[in-house]
Amino acid sequence: MSLSIDADVVVVGAGIVGAACAEALSAAGVRVVVVDRGAPAGGTTAAGEGNILVSDKEPGPELDLAIASRREWPAVLARLPETVADVEWESKGGLVVATTDPQPLEDFAAAQREAGVDAQVITPADAFELEPLLTRAVTAGVYYPEDAQLQPVLAATALLAAVRAGGGEVRAGVTALSVRRSAAGRVIGLETNAGVIRCSAVLNACGPWAGSFSKSAGGPIQVLPRRGMILVTAPLPECVRHKVYDADYVGAVGSGEADLQTSTVVESTRGGTVLIGSSRERIGFDDTIRVRVLRELARKAIGLFPFLGDVPVMRAYGGFRPYAPDHLPVIGPDPRIEGLWHATGHEGAGIGLAASTGRLITELFLGLHPHVDPKPFRVDRPAVLSPAPAEPVAARTSGGTS
Repeated sequence: MSLSIDADVVVVGAGIVGAACAEALSAAGVRVVVVDRGAPAGGTTAAGEGNILVSDKEPGPELDLAIASRREWPAVLARLPETVADVEWESKGGLVVATTDPQPLEDFAAAQREAGVDAQVITPADAFELEPLLTRAVTAGVYYPEDAQLQPVLAATALLAAVRAGGGEVRAGVTALSVRRSAAGRVIGLETNAGVIRCSAVLNACGPWAGSFSKSAGGPIQVLPRRGMILVTAPLPECVRHKVYDADYVGAVGSGEADLQTSTVVESTRGGTVLIGSSRERIGFDDTIRVRVLRELARKAIGLFPFLGDVPVMRAYGGFRPYAPDHLPVIGPDPRIEGLWHATGHEGAGIGLAASTGRLITELFLGLHPHVDPKPFRVDRPAVLSPAPAEPVAARTSGGTS
C-alpha cells in the first residue's frame, strides 16, 4: 500500500519546530508533506508559553541561534497567508530581576551585550516603573527590549496553513514507523501506519519523541523528555506588562540536573490570564500532576509579585520538552543515513528558536550558505550519539513517535 503522495521531504512532527521547518522548505520551493500521529501542535507546542527570548541564554551557539531567530520571526510571519489567524505576536520585552546580590545578574548582562544582545541594566526604581506590582525586594534588573511572545498553537497552525497554501500537505493521525531505504542505503520513503510516503528525505522533528523515532529510523540520537509545569490564573486587568523572571531562571535553563528545579517566570497573555512557571524535571514520560511542584511555582511567583497571593488559579498544565545532554539543539543531516535529517533537542526554547531552525534546515538541504554556524548543532557530536542513560519506567512505556 502506498499513499498517493510524493514529496521531496517528509517532516515527522507537526509541532512548532516541524511546522517552521516545513514552512521554510515549502517557501523555498521544496515539496513537503508533514505527518503527525496526533493533532498538529497538540504535543509539546500546546504546553508552551510562546516565548521568543534572547534574555535567558549564555553567550555561545544557542544565543547566536536565538538572536538570529528573533530577527527571523518577523520575516516568517510576513510570509504567512493573510487568511490565517492572528498568532498574537507581542514585542513586549523581558525583565530579569535579582532580589539578592545583583552582581551575577549584571555580569551576565555584560557578557550578553558583548555577544550582541540589547541588555539594559536598570535600577530597582526603573524596574518598578516597568512593573509597578513587583516585590520591593528587587535589588537590580536587566531590561531586554528584544524579548517577544506569541501564541504557540496559533503560530504552528498558521505555519502549517502556509505549507498547504504552498502546495504541501499536512496529515494528522498518521504515525511514522521507520524509513525505507534503497539498496545503497539512502532514504527513499517513510513507512507509516497508513502506508509508504515516497520521498528523498525524512526530517525527524518529533520533539521529546525524537529519540524513539531516530532508533526506528536507524539513526539513533540521544534526546530525552524533560517535563515542565505551568499555572494559569483567572483573567485579570492588565497587571504584568512584560515577561518577568528572577535571575535563577538562567541557571535552571542551562542545568542538566534530573531532579526538580523551579524558578519564577510570570507573564500575561492577550486574554488576560497570567502564566506562572517554570519547572524542569527529568521523569521520563510520567505525566502525573505533582501538587508539590505547583505549590513551589505558586510560592515563588508570590515572592516576585505579592498580589498573586490573592488571585485564583484557573488551571495547570504540563508538557515534555526535548532535552539534549549538552543543551544544544540537534539540527542537520544524519551522516550515517543519507536522506535522514533531525531538528529537535530545543528543550524549552523551541518556540523562540523555530524560525532560525527552519531557515537553517532549508539552507543545509539546498546547499546554501547558512545564516548561522551549523557545526555546534551537528548530529554527529558525542553528546548526541552517546548511549542514553537508563530512564524511568514511564519513559519506556509512554513514549512514541509523532
